Amino acid sequence: MNVSINKDTKIYCSFSKTAGNKGCEFFNKSFAKYNIDALYKSFSINNINDAYKAALCLKFSGCAIAMPFKKQAYELVTYKDESAELSKSVNTIIFDHNTDTSIGYNTDYYATDIILKPYIKTYKIINILGNGGLSTAVQAKCRDLGFEVNLITRENWNTIKDLKDSLIFNCTSVNNIEVKPNNVFIDCIIGTSTGDEFHKYQSHKQFTLYTNLIYEV
Repeated sequence: MNVSINKDTKIYCSFSKTAGNKGCEFFNKSFAKYNIDALYKSFSINNINDAYKAALCLKFSGCAIAMPFKKQAYELVTYKDESAELSKSVNTIIFDHNTDTSIGYNTDYYATDIILKPYIKTYKIINILGNGGLSTAVQAKCRDLGFEVNLITRENWNTIKDLKDSLIFNCTSVNNIEVKPNNVFIDCIIGTSTGDEFHKYQSHKQFTLYTNLIYEV
């Protein structure tokens, strides 16, 4: 059933350096599927502080935050749930316009739990590429799961080529990273099989935060 847009329609959005369509497709279809009076729009921004203020002013109900703004968003929200506190980054914000406050969450933290559960018994060490807002969420959940974290950044990037029989999680925007075929390589980038799976799980969690409904596949 299609929901008509009216004065009471809730508005959700995503803020990122370069806006994409994945979130729009998923959330607008999901809102229609569950007959929810809401719409979703993605925005390209340069300044997360200004975008956050605009969302408050325009009374958006919630928003998703993409790289490279997740760590900055952590500093902007009024309150933080456990996922955000542990991650030290925020990728989902819910606004309460009755009190002019906001709550920050990190659904990457929850998605990491699902993605890595199959590897807990096989690997003790995880190699995480990058140290941005996604990486800090993945690092936090990995430590919760009992992994020893080996962080690979620009300073030691060349060590990737030496990894073998290892678990690797790419939390950067770098495409086509070459690793030895005996490694398990989890890529966060949308368009890769693991990236699409990861973002599916974190989007389902966002849907629950936005609507208080469990997304049924």
